[in-house]
Amino acid sequence: MESEVSVAVVEDDPTVREAVGEYLRAQGYAVWSFGDGVSARRALREAVPDVVIVDRMLPGISGDELCRELRAAFAVPIMMLTALGEVEDRIDGFAFGVDDYLAKPFSMRELSMRVAALVRRARAAQASSGELRSGAFVIDLLRRRAWVRGQEIALTGREYDLLLFLVRNDDRALGREEILREVWGWSVGERSTVTVHVRRLREKIEDDPQDPRHLLTEWGIGYRFRAMEESG
Repeated sequence: MESEVSVAVVEDDPTVREAVGEYLRAQGYAVWSFGDGVSARRALREAVPDVVIVDRMLPGISGDELCRELRAAFAVPIMMLTALGEVEDRIDGFAFGVDDYLAKPFSMRELSMRVAALVRRARAAQASSGELRSGAFVIDLLRRRAWVRGQEIALTGREYDLLLFLVRNDDRALGREEILREVWGWSVGERSTVTVHVRRLREKIEDDPQDPRHLLTEWGIGYRFRAMEESG
């Protein structure tokens, strides 16, 4: 099953922010909401959503500055919302890395259709480049390399296989037997093999392996992997 598509909404107007969030959630998206650029920048350094929607006029840091920083660090699709509709303003936005531009007032249906288009284009680009992106993780499928929050992880071959399986099954409870079967190819085997590799992988991908935010224990079942970190 395909993981839920995540959208970060950075908008200082609470009415617009709440309306966009409610509409996108009703369309099946996971939505992170931020009322200013500073809190959004802090959270998005830790985990990257599938799409970012940014209002141009933000308190703290401007939408322009936030977009520049995001584009310099990540390939996440960015849509800019603005009350300005002049051609020059749209050109400015595209110049510093915005992928799409929507002037206020806008219809929620158009916003949703544009978000869906950004997701489709991003996934097509990832597929053609042999790259898998999910939350804080990027995996190079061709060279068998992986990054978390922009930092490359030194993985053994089996650790890479395990991480790839987990990312592809984001937010799904996984039993140790299933992991053994799918990653090791064993129909029978010691479940402790999975436990040991999970512990080693946590040491490489978690800020605090004793309090993991990505590779969680699912008591009575096995594990649950979450590529996207909780905000806040």
